Amino acid sequence: MQDKTKQLWEKQNWYPGDRLGLFSAVADAIAVSTVLYPGSYVDIALSFVFDDVTYVDIDRRAARFFSDSAGVNEIVAERRNDTRPVAWDFIHADYTSDLDLEDESFDLLVSLYAGLISEHCTQYLKRGGHLFVNPSHGDVAMASIDPRYELAAVVRSGSGTYHVSDTATDTYLIPKREVSVTKQMLHKSNRGIGYTKSPFAYLFRRVS
Repeated sequence: MQDKTKQLWEKQNWYPGDRLGLFSAVADAIAVSTVLYPGSYVDIALSFVFDDVTYVDIDRRAARFFSDSAGVNEIVAERRNDTRPVAWDFIHADYTSDLDLEDESFDLLVSLYAGLISEHCTQYLKRGGHLFVNPSHGDVAMASIDPRYELAAVVRSGSGTYHVSDTATDTYLIPKREVSVTKQMLHKSNRGIGYTKSPFAYLFRRVS
């Protein structure tokens, strides 16, 4: 493993084990075979849990990181809880451009701290697949007004653990103050909406 590969991962991995717990909770809640992670940088923790992940990022450091495939595989193997074969791919590109991927070919689309992923990448998500998204940069709000999605569950955190709940979903996504959520407003603000309930993340199901 190249030293820079290990250093980039360790710098990304602020809270060792946290991402493993998060993604394990998601894996326990929904059936997933293929995952697309735009804006991933070097966050490879999805591969600790899921068997087939495609990472996308424009950053040159991410491209260098993933070019060390042996080093990446070593990091993943050290943290997997099983010996199933693992497949991953990296696309060095801007996710707002055409990624040359087949439409509706992924079970899970991940949007974490990377902008309005759902606006640009939903085409790659299967109908019945899920968008896993946190409130950063307004992508939860964007998904909430997208007719292709319905809220399926929320991810709550506490005491260092994560739990996925699909009950009372109609009590979420209620703004703290009266506001008209539009694409234009979200593009201008580049931040999320304040809701009366604030789970760590959300799972939306693609319905159309």
